[in-house]
Amino acid sequence: MFETRGYMLDVSRDRIPTMRTLRLIVDILARYRYNQLQLYTEHTFAYEGHESVWEEADPVTPADIAKLQAYCEFQGVELVPNQNTFGHMERWLVNPKYNKLAKFPKGGAMTPWGTIKKFPTTLDPKNPGSIALVEDLLGQLLPNFNSKLVNIGCDETFEISDPEEYFGFLMKVVDVAKRHGKRPMFWGDIILKHPEYIERLPKDLIALDWGYEANHPFDGEAARFAKAGIDFYVCPGTSSWRSLAGRMENMRENLAAAEHAGRVHGAKGFLLTDWGDEGHWQPLAASLPAIILGGNFAMSGPKSANMDLERELNSVMDAPLGGYLMKLGTLYLRGGALKANCSELFNILANPHGYSRHPGLTDAILDEISGIASGVRIAAGRWADRNDWAKEIVYMANLIDCACHRRDEGRLRALRDEHGRIWRLRSREGGRVDSLMKLPRF
Repeated sequence: MFETRGYMLDVSRDRIPTMRTLRLIVDILARYRYNQLQLYTEHTFAYEGHESVWEEADPVTPADIAKLQAYCEFQGVELVPNQNTFGHMERWLVNPKYNKLAKFPKGGAMTPWGTIKKFPTTLDPKNPGSIALVEDLLGQLLPNFNSKLVNIGCDETFEISDPEEYFGFLMKVVDVAKRHGKRPMFWGDIILKHPEYIERLPKDLIALDWGYEANHPFDGEAARFAKAGIDFYVCPGTSSWRSLAGRMENMRENLAAAEHAGRVHGAKGFLLTDWGDEGHWQPLAASLPAIILGGNFAMSGPKSANMDLERELNSVMDAPLGGYLMKLGTLYLRGGALKANCSELFNILANPHGYSRHPGLTDAILDEISGIASGVRIAAGRWADRNDWAKEIVYMANLIDCACHRRDEGRLRALRDEHGRIWRLRSREGGRVDSLMKLPRF
């Protein structure tokens, strides 16, 4: 059993849950014995004086935090502040008011995957205004939380090539957090690329060792933090983002690998991460299998691999829907088209008409996938008039069906209409249009 068993939900990639949904999530976390919740924030807290950044986002307010914190405490869950403070600052840096703080004001950073960032994403450590902005943000955010922890992010700083420059700014942010009486945690991806800096980390930091594929090298990474005497969490993912309906087998193996490495090397925590990349199309149902299974891995270790996940899903959803949800979550395996951090079905739907799909996804395979999705849609649809989980499962089936029939104008128009109806079941209106704009259209 891990000391800390956490769940982190991305509330910055368009989708921000309603307060009712956040309470539902806390209920589920408590049921599966999580004891920490983080809401990953880039621009979606209502920072005073920075309205131009968040005004269209339906941001989380101090009053929201107060209500959610009280509910979390009632359920035995610690609400931990989470604000990225270095990379992933695009929503700030595209704004003319803050663009001068960008390392690359015009964008153009190369990612490790060979893509180029169109917009600026990382603060310039040499600009005094960068740390001043961080001081302002943390100064407004942190007093709202009772937790003595804070997640300062600092991951994927693509524009920073000098490790000393990265480390220097990280230490400045750490100092700001400590001045507010908080113990900082940070994403460990950059420091792991320069392991000589791990020994220089203050021993009161918490490193977050994240990785989202079945074969992620948690074991070697966890060993580095443990050897340096740095407290760390292992941080697998739900495998639901950029998937349409989840990647069930990848999720299972990813959770198991993280749990094993964390247990062997003495991790202080297990933090399940749930991201919303590319419009956060996936509804909450897509992440539910991982939330249930992740909580069990964090509590009970490898024997959790044998749990009856379908039964638990049925119980949480209060309907016999678990089998349908799990079936949709395995369709990404068809045709041998396996991609990192996404499903090929997502790629077909998300990319322009010219996208060249994996050769294993033949028209016959796509027809087979479409048939399975249609069967799930019909079966789950029998519950949809009285069960929001069923509505979400039907929507995921339609996402998959549209990926299989990418050029069917009628299907896509119907999907775009459905997107709004499903979005409003659990999410605030802000961000809906941005998410919808990422769906294909004619």
